[in-house]
Amino acid sequence: MSRNRPATIAEYIRSAPRPGQPHLRRLHAILRRAAPHAEETIKWGTPFFVEPRFLFAFSAHKRHLDFAPSPAALKAFRDELEEHKTTRNLLQVRYDEPLPARLIRRIAEYRVRQVRESGRDGFW
Repeated sequence: MSRNRPATIAEYIRSAPRPGQPHLRRLHAILRRAAPHAEETIKWGTPFFVEPRFLFAFSAHKRHLDFAPSPAALKAFRDELEEHKTTRNLLQVRYDEPLPARLIRRIAEYRVRQVRESGRDGFW
C-alpha cells in the first residue's frame, strides 16, 4: 500500500500491490452488487460497506486479500470454505489463486440478509 491514505475504495485499490488489483476490483464489484445501497467508506485504512451497520470489509496485503463478512457468515459457509484459508473473522485469498467469486457473492448476499433481518449488526 502507498504511504498516502486513500479516501475512496477506488483509491485504495489503485494503491494496493499491483498483482492484487484485478482480484480487488472484482471483489469490489461483487460486493457492490450484493449491497447496492450500502455506503462505501474507508475506516481505519480499510474499505468497509455499511448499511447502516457493518456488512463487510476487505483489505489488501502483499500477496493476498482478506474478505471479512462476519464470523456468523463464515460459519454458515464453513463446509464450502474448507478448501480455503480462513480465520474466525475472514477469508484469505492469495493473488496467485483464482478468486472464489461465486462463493464470495453468496456469503455477501447472506450477510446483507442477515443484517436486514436481524435489525442489528451481529458481527461479534
